[in-house]
Amino acid sequence: MKSLEIFSGAGGLAKGLELSGFKHAAFVEYNKHACASLSENFDRKKVFFGDIQDFDLTVLDNIDVVAGGPPCQPFSLGGKHRADEDHRDMFPFAINAIEHLMPKAFVFENVKGLLRNSFADYFEYIILRLTFPGFKAGKNDDWRDHLIKLRKISLMPYAGVRYDVKYELINAADYGVPQVRERVIIIGLRSDLNLNWSFPEPTHSQDRLLWDIHVSGEYWEQHRVSAKEKAIVLASTEKMANRIYCRYGLLEPEHLPWKTIRDAVSNLPPPKTKHYLEDHAFRDGARTYAGHTGSEYDWPSKTIKAGDHGVPGGENMIRFPDDSVRYLTILEAKRLQTFPDDFVVKGAWGEAMRQLGNAVPVKLANIIGDHLYTLLSAKTARKVLRR
Repeated sequence: MKSLEIFSGAGGLAKGLELSGFKHAAFVEYNKHACASLSENFDRKKVFFGDIQDFDLTVLDNIDVVAGGPPCQPFSLGGKHRADEDHRDMFPFAINAIEHLMPKAFVFENVKGLLRNSFADYFEYIILRLTFPGFKAGKNDDWRDHLIKLRKISLMPYAGVRYDVKYELINAADYGVPQVRERVIIIGLRSDLNLNWSFPEPTHSQDRLLWDIHVSGEYWEQHRVSAKEKAIVLASTEKMANRIYCRYGLLEPEHLPWKTIRDAVSNLPPPKTKHYLEDHAFRDGARTYAGHTGSEYDWPSKTIKAGDHGVPGGENMIRFPDDSVRYLTILEAKRLQTFPDDFVVKGAWGEAMRQLGNAVPVKLANIIGDHLYTLLSAKTARKVLRR
């Protein structure tokens, strides 16, 4: 099955879908550094460096899935919150790709801020436009006029393609990613396929991590942590652990434990030591202050972010049990975003961290991709059997 990747970034979503079996027909990306990363890890001939408005959709055919992360600054909690008034809102171009290609499905990812109450009408508009991509606005309509008509579409003639659209706020940590990262995932399936999408059930939980830290002790046995470090972590998580005793008694939580930074990077050599890992260089200058404390080593990392004005170091620092801090290396950040170690991210540290901060965790993309590939494959198989 073929996919088109739009707003591809460094390729986290693309890599996850590739691992699920999808074959990429093209990548569309505006940032030159991200394009350089895409060219290193995928077929460079398929990478289009430029504005999506300049990409010729007519050169593609039989695209099964359109996937991507339309730029999220208009909806980001750290942005200017202008939504439809922000020129960086690329959802209209994502919808245009759906209308022209009529894929079997689409997968879009965006920030949690998309669900803010202040954006409710515009988010409804996005979902309805994705549902009825061929229902165009009138010549003099703005999006609000168009929304009113979309709400009444059942009363109007519409013969265009329709999609069954579902969305969900997902925490990547609940799926084995060593990072607390909440993102909105939007999935659409073409209605004529008569397929029912349901989001994969979470596989990991905070409760199980607390259980393994405070009750069973499995976390400490696995990592052979010193008694001193163990005591510090136990003290810092004690309040959260109290409810675990009350809720579960002697029955352990059913999920796997959340993955921690220690789980992800402890087998790497310290970046200051002699090693031969190119993207594991030590970066000096990490400091803490109020609201800028780093990510606890024995907990999933805070959300790795890509800021408009440089990388926010608080989220991109490790805080060790002794309260020392240092910046993540590029390799460590890749692991926290579940990229393969050999995945190449081009650019200096700040640029590489920006790309990684914008990326969909590969593991999460792979889980969603597996679910989608199985669903679409089953439909294809049923058609073959009928013949």
